[in-house]
Amino acid sequence: MSIYQIVSDRKEPTYAVHSPSDAFKALERYKNKRNEHFFVITLNGAHEVIAVRIVSIGLGNRTVVHCREVFIHAIRDNSAAVICVHNHPSGALSPSPEDLEITKRLRDAGELLGIAMLDHLIISKNGYYSMVEHGHLS
Repeated sequence: MSIYQIVSDRKEPTYAVHSPSDAFKALERYKNKRNEHFFVITLNGAHEVIAVRIVSIGLGNRTVVHCREVFIHAIRDNSAAVICVHNHPSGALSPSPEDLEITKRLRDAGELLGIAMLDHLIISKNGYYSMVEHGHLS
């Protein structure tokens, strides 16, 4: 088993996510990473965290994300919902066109699977940006 697998399968303490700030707290420790990381938080029907998983680790300003890599974790965890999170090593919080596009694709894939995508957060040393709070997920 590689180190990547061990880190990506680490279970988080069970707690409920009721707001974007709750999700931010779950991954705040990654806000200063020098490479972009993409995570999925899997949630049960009560929006309690099942697990926090690393989906991909990329370069300083991008990572490759595919819907199947996000939702395989949700399916294996029998999740009712997910929250996606990625960091911006630059500190910028505004989403790129690619961020908006993957958000739409993930939302659509989740709808098809019956797994709600509750939010997609961008985190950095400057805080977080919630796609829901800014009207990108409706």
